Amino acid sequence: MGKEHLIIFDTTLRDGEQSPGASMTRDEKFRIARQLEKMKVDVIEAGFPAASNGDFEAVRAVAEVIKDSTVAALARAFDKDVEPALEAIKPARSGRIHTFIATSAIHMEKKLRMTPDEVLADARNAVHFARNGIDNVEFSCEDAGRSDIDFLCRIIEAVFKEGASVINIPDTVGYNVPEQFADRIHKLRERIPNSDKVTWSVHCHNDLGLAVANSLAAVMAGARQVECTINGLGERAGNASLEEIVMAVRTRQDIFPCETRIDATQIVSASRLVSGITGFPVQPNKAIVGANAFAHEAGIHQDGVLKHRETYEIMRAEDVGWNANKMVLGKHSGRTAFKARLQELGIEVESEQVLNAAFTRFKELADKKHEIFDEDLHALMSDDVVTPEHEYYRLISSGFRSETGETPYAQVILAVGTGDEQHAEARGSGPVDAVFKAIESIGCSGTDLLLYSVNAITTGTDAQGEVTVRLAKAGRVVNGQGADTDIIVASAKAYLNALNKLHAGPGRVNPQGGT
Repeated sequence: MGKEHLIIFDTTLRDGEQSPGASMTRDEKFRIARQLEKMKVDVIEAGFPAASNGDFEAVRAVAEVIKDSTVAALARAFDKDVEPALEAIKPARSGRIHTFIATSAIHMEKKLRMTPDEVLADARNAVHFARNGIDNVEFSCEDAGRSDIDFLCRIIEAVFKEGASVINIPDTVGYNVPEQFADRIHKLRERIPNSDKVTWSVHCHNDLGLAVANSLAAVMAGARQVECTINGLGERAGNASLEEIVMAVRTRQDIFPCETRIDATQIVSASRLVSGITGFPVQPNKAIVGANAFAHEAGIHQDGVLKHRETYEIMRAEDVGWNANKMVLGKHSGRTAFKARLQELGIEVESEQVLNAAFTRFKELADKKHEIFDEDLHALMSDDVVTPEHEYYRLISSGFRSETGETPYAQVILAVGTGDEQHAEARGSGPVDAVFKAIESIGCSGTDLLLYSVNAITTGTDAQGEVTVRLAKAGRVVNGQGADTDIIVASAKAYLNALNKLHAGPGRVNPQGGT
């Protein structure tokens, strides 16, 4: 008898997007969804259709193209949320409505201002309404980790009778510890009649750094769906990390009674894609996908690995998508080699136009940088310059001057709108400050700069610098990214990237909701 299947439910496009500054455009959601499908994720939670027209359209776009994964849409336990969610996922080959309501005393009293009986009635009605429109309905008890277990049993029995086929038990505020959380799953499965007829799911947040541990403890207690995100992205401290869940179950098949269908070789590509789109860099010591995850500095470790890999490595780097051959291309490489390497890295090219624009950028980079690494290619393909039709502001040229004892100076020329060139110059406390002020004198965005960070994409003094800029305006928070061997140019690109996202439309404003 084979092992049971552990369903991987990815909520990067929904809960992950609730990280401040992580809002994604429709096209960005589309690209991530395609990568998740390629990785064989079972369920892709595409968004919260009732949040905005943009979110509705993004969910619908994902539902139209994804064929091998179930597409889920989130909805609060109200008809006005469930109805647009049903409409958004209508084109999906396999769709799911994921509806939720808070069940803890503090949430019901302080947030919902509802009695337990009112909450139960809304939960039952929402599942009933959703079930009339689709067979696959999931119900979540928000803040279940702090909810009274007797009330949890009441509400779960009620929604089960209305047709919910997946019951999700979230640790919404990351309050639980593994033994306690596993015990809760075990008791619910024990007390709910016919509990073997539903799929038990968990959704754990990482406020105490225990999201993955709590999720895996729940799996051992009988949960057969884990809700998680790429890179552990999510509001506050984030969610359970998909890559850590998947590789823990895969690596410890000696203790886990289940297995996933995930193609682990796509993990690193997914991690880099999400990091590039959201502007949230992956820390070097991050498990599985961090740059140092398979590095060995200590002499004892190096000696052991050279003699026998498994002395210090419990996984192979290649199994999750790392490539040992870091140097791949140079200035003499042609278009065919460039395209082939992108395919090897799992990077999908949407059209010949995009490929041509990216190859032009590759050649420009190769003139500045002798060795082109895989990391450079990932940065190149996540740069919005490869999709110039989305640019309202474009950097034509820039110049900077910074001398000891003198106020730094910058000048820029931007193409604005249909291509009209505008010139500006400014002084600042440093060259980056000066270039931002010069750009702002043209854009007049009135934004607040929340974050400016720089990361070296590869090693060496000729490495590209990857800059992340976070801007806020009228409740909207966006990230911009830019990469270049000149860190001042990279900064200008990142600022313009963020301005272009703000100019593209309102999108989501402080997205809320979820478990």
